[in-house]
Amino acid sequence: MDIRERFGRNVRSLREAAAISQDEFADTVGVHRTYMSGIERGKRAPTIIVVEKLALALKVDPGVLFK
Repeated sequence: MDIRERFGRNVRSLREAAAISQDEFADTVGVHRTYMSGIERGKRAPTIIVVEKLALALKVDPGVLFK
């Protein structure tokens, strides 16, 4: 599995576990919903700044998103 796919799968799983919609999550992180969708599908490679924002919003260490 490509690292982008693994990262996206982890983001989606944690977001869904927190019962947050993709739209709401994208707003919280400060990105467009379609960009968030691309990340979760493994089609986008977020910058390190976006990785940090995602981790903060999910209340996890950024490294967790890459496992």
